[in-house]
Amino acid sequence: MTVLATPPETENLEREKDPWWLLVDPFLILSALAIAAMGSVLVYSATRGVVDDFTEPNNAFLERQILFITVGVVVAAIAAFFPPRYMRRLYPLAFAAMMGALWLVLQIGVEVSGTRGWFSLGTFRMQPSEPGKLVVIVGLALLLSTRAGGGAGLTRLGLALVLAAAPIGLLMLQPDLGTMLVYLVIALVTVVASGIKLRWIALLAIVAAVGVVGVLRSDALADYQEARLRVYLFAPSETNDEAATYAFNVEQAQIAIGNGGLRGQGLFEGTQTRSDLVPEQQTDFIFTVAGEELGLRGASLLLGLYAVLLFRIWRTAQIAATPFERLLCTGVFTMFLFQMFQSVGMTMGMMPVTGIPLPLVSYGGSSMLTSMAALGLVAGVYRRRLDIEGMLNQQM
Repeated sequence: MTVLATPPETENLEREKDPWWLLVDPFLILSALAIAAMGSVLVYSATRGVVDDFTEPNNAFLERQILFITVGVVVAAIAAFFPPRYMRRLYPLAFAAMMGALWLVLQIGVEVSGTRGWFSLGTFRMQPSEPGKLVVIVGLALLLSTRAGGGAGLTRLGLALVLAAAPIGLLMLQPDLGTMLVYLVIALVTVVASGIKLRWIALLAIVAAVGVVGVLRSDALADYQEARLRVYLFAPSETNDEAATYAFNVEQAQIAIGNGGLRGQGLFEGTQTRSDLVPEQQTDFIFTVAGEELGLRGASLLLGLYAVLLFRIWRTAQIAATPFERLLCTGVFTMFLFQMFQSVGMTMGMMPVTGIPLPLVSYGGSSMLTSMAALGLVAGVYRRRLDIEGMLNQQM
């Protein structure tokens, strides 16, 4: 029995009649680069420190972020020209590498904020769960694309759930609740988008609900994760001391955003940012810098750029040449949308604090390279969208 669907090999078709500008989505590329550039400025503001006549600004984080973006652009270009047929051939190796890395990081990884999820590589850290998101997205698209038009078979549905559940199980051991949620949402949305029948959607929803309740009622969550959920669900007066600490962090984030008003306090002039009152501001709470220093207008500009980016990913999914590529774009769209919604929402108290980075904005190489690679895959789908016309012409 074939486990993985073979994507139609459309990349070798002739394209002499296709002008180069039809093969590039400028709105996707420009919006992504604009978000990354804006993010670099926000990271610099959050990490430059207090600058005066005797103190020079700290440029280390900015320089690294620019390096991550530069390497990310190269990775995106490679991903855009990576043939779909090789994705299928290399997928078993990629899945094994992901599972091996997630297991190995539990043995020798570095613990950060209560989560053992990073490899220490000299002065850099690598989080294997980030590229693992792409492995899951590609795997789900391969499994579910064969019958995406008429609904995935039960066997393939079961295999898809196993494919997603295996890394989620290892993430529970770290524990990394935020990334677990990203994997889970990607799996659920991709399965639904594959055309699954309504009764299986209902069954899937029940299984997911039971799983979430089981995790919440078990000892799988670390104490700090339970504290974060308490802050989200209850008033600070009803929480314990550890939860009160996280409540204070969320309050500081809300104060920072509120300080910005309409126009903001000015770039590098945010009082909460300069006072270092918001924790992990260059990563988890990076949106507070935009809200405080750029105000509602600047924050809205950032969200507007995300809206353009998400629309272009969604549009590419609609015009994709094959079911595999449509589901691939669906997974990338879900990853970006959920992470953006969760990251922005937790800074305003709308969502629980889970430590999910804001794509293309938060400081970090693993997140940046994964986001760029994901956009490169979408760019490749856009580039190959005209191949369907070539396929039809060859069949006539």
